[in-house]
Amino acid sequence: MSAATITALHTELFRRSGRGTFAPTYDGVDDQLADARSRLDRLSPRAAYQEVLWERGILVDIRPAAQRQQEGEVHPSLSPLVVERNVLEWRFDPRHDARLPQASYDARVIVLCQEGYTSSLAADSLLRLGISRSTDVVGGFAAWQALSLPVA
Repeated sequence: MSAATITALHTELFRRSGRGTFAPTYDGVDDQLADARSRLDRLSPRAAYQEVLWERGILVDIRPAAQRQQEGEVHPSLSPLVVERNVLEWRFDPRHDARLPQASYDARVIVLCQEGYTSSLAADSLLRLGISRSTDVVGGFAAWQALSLPVA
């Protein structure tokens, strides 16, 4: 039986279960990533920089502290928010008590990780919470830095 057939069978079984237990199944993480990206209008590092520079978006660095320390950070003059991945949804869900002041359904949240993979999954998660203008940066911080955009 092919992976696609197994995925289709599992999806149908979960679909019958109703909300709460239904979850799409994927033919691996690359399929899951492609699905997430299908809902995103991803930004190049330069386009993300322009949006942040002109205060049209909030740049959110989701990398862990050790990675930011090792690889560098977006320059503080751009006011990036550091919200590690494990608390992102709680900080940006406008309904939650742990939300940040910037959390709103119409916020332009631009998620940044090291290479642009985790950020796609994270931005898609924010979309599913109703933050409809969420997206991420193609290539992540590595691409940002490679273009000599402001770093610290």
